[in-house]
Amino acid sequence: MTNKPGQGPGQGGALPEAEGAAAARGKERRLRLQFWIGVGISVFFMLVLFRAMDFHRLLEALRSMDARFLAPAVAATLFSYYTRAFRWKLLLAGEKDASMSNLFAAVTIGYMANNLLPARIGELARVYVLGEREGIAKGAVFASLVLDRLFDGCAVLLILLAALFTLRLPGGSEGVRTALVTGGYVMAGVYVALIAFLVLLRKKSSLMLRLAGLALKPLPSAVGQRVMPLLVSFIGGVRLSSRPGNIAGLVLSSAVIWLSAIWPIDLLLRSFGIELPLTASLFIMVLLVAAVMIPASPGYIGTYHYACYQALTVFGVTGEKALGVALVIHAVNFFPITFLGLYHLARGGMKLSGLGGKGG
Repeated sequence: MTNKPGQGPGQGGALPEAEGAAAARGKERRLRLQFWIGVGISVFFMLVLFRAMDFHRLLEALRSMDARFLAPAVAATLFSYYTRAFRWKLLLAGEKDASMSNLFAAVTIGYMANNLLPARIGELARVYVLGEREGIAKGAVFASLVLDRLFDGCAVLLILLAALFTLRLPGGSEGVRTALVTGGYVMAGVYVALIAFLVLLRKKSSLMLRLAGLALKPLPSAVGQRVMPLLVSFIGGVRLSSRPGNIAGLVLSSAVIWLSAIWPIDLLLRSFGIELPLTASLFIMVLLVAAVMIPASPGYIGTYHYACYQALTVFGVTGEKALGVALVIHAVNFFPITFLGLYHLARGGMKLSGLGGKGG
């Protein structure tokens, strides 16, 4: 066997290996940078919230809470995650009849990963866990999650419309309404563009693959070798069952997911003695959805609390009580699903540190 000029024996794979190592180092640097930027943003918002707070009054506000509302709030929140697993099952119906136990485990592990790990790798963790347990191509699983997010986006837009047309905001809130309308237009534009992209990807697959190949050319060859098979699998996975029962199930499950996510907000408001119409909980949910899109530390600490606090101030709930409500709403959405995700992770013989490597 002859070697190319300048290439010694055994050096044929040196270049791809070096490219792979460089890509891994670059990925690690990006993740570290994202993590510290997120931590900085979270610290900033927490400082803004706590700088003028009286901790004794905050503890009093938390003690005044009626704990009887906690159990139904937690139960409804966990039920929303189970319904997510069911909707995911319907989205994958054209690929495989996945088991609910594996789907729910993957959902809990994914949300747990978003709460504990940097770079919001929860979606990729969901892809990995379900792909491994069900033997489904990772690209197809990822495609189903893109469709999953499209259904969520449509639901949030409907919630936003419901809040705008049914909620009577207090005087002086014109700026809030304008911001919501603007955000709604932006969100609608993003989702219309995403739907158009998916349609083009499905209808003009060969063209999109050629364009993807051209876009990947400047990158290390190892990247293209990993991405192209995933993209082919992704294109194959972008499909919905045309059966009326399946479509109806997707719509109904989406409604149940969001209703069972909004109801706990209303319950927790009542636990603090705050009587507001259910439409106020719709408004708070819209701001919380916007908050989780902002870069932050794992678990959306700071941004989530600040959005909830600001939403409550619109209705005249301020100070320590508003912060107490924000802390409890976040805790209900953070701890149960995190503990459940860790349980399913351990039951599957996996480690948390192992999920961190699925972000590439």
